[in-house]
Amino acid sequence: MTTQQQWPDRLWIVRHGESAGNVARDAAYASGLAVIDIAERDVDVPLSDLGERQSRALGDWFGAQPDRDRPTAVLTSTYLRARQTADAIREARGVTHDAPTVIDERLREKEFGVLDRLTKVGIEQRFPDQALLRARIGKFYFRPPGGESWCDVILRLRSVLDTVSLHYSHAGSRVLVVGHQVIVLCLRYLIEELTEEEIMAIDRSGEVANCGVTSYTLDRNAAPGGRLRLDAYNFVAPLEEAGAPVTSRPDAPAGAK
Repeated sequence: MTTQQQWPDRLWIVRHGESAGNVARDAAYASGLAVIDIAERDVDVPLSDLGERQSRALGDWFGAQPDRDRPTAVLTSTYLRARQTADAIREARGVTHDAPTVIDERLREKEFGVLDRLTKVGIEQRFPDQALLRARIGKFYFRPPGGESWCDVILRLRSVLDTVSLHYSHAGSRVLVVGHQVIVLCLRYLIEELTEEEIMAIDRSGEVANCGVTSYTLDRNAAPGGRLRLDAYNFVAPLEEAGAPVTSRPDAPAGAK
């Protein structure tokens, strides 16, 4: 009896290019400010000029691959910076000509609630009780008022993987997911069946680079229906080869990520 393939042949998970919010966050921390100065809603924050350059470089890299190795479908966060990154990859012919782009709100950034746009200093000044609570509970389970924990993000991502398994599991399919730093890490947690300690260790090891690529290849012999195997994490060679500076600035306040 033949077991049906449960996953696409390839899966790439990409963090969006550098955003205007990343730049504003750096400026706030450099000046010791409590609040990050961003005029737009988080969902409407665009790529910076450098982020556009990074996204084009990644699109060129995908576009240089043979047609049989490029994504056949794109899933992207609803946030503007992620959609702009996905668009740049498509415009560079980094996906097959008939690859659909699906905008999926489940891939949105982690929501920070009352801590949104606050630096670590701002959180400690305005919500000292939340800073203490997060330190005690840990970032994996801590949920700020009006926001999400990592577990909340993981819950919605479980249904994203169900969608990938249902709609993109046929032989020859290759899926590109464009999202955010916490999305990349939480998908690793799910796909690789990691523990809290393991994913937190990966998080502590360094930020996910803007336009950094995490990729998986289907191992058909690993389990009934196959299993996705990690073959690259935080891969930034496409940017380096194009001379685009590599950045890894968090979207969120360091105290709330």
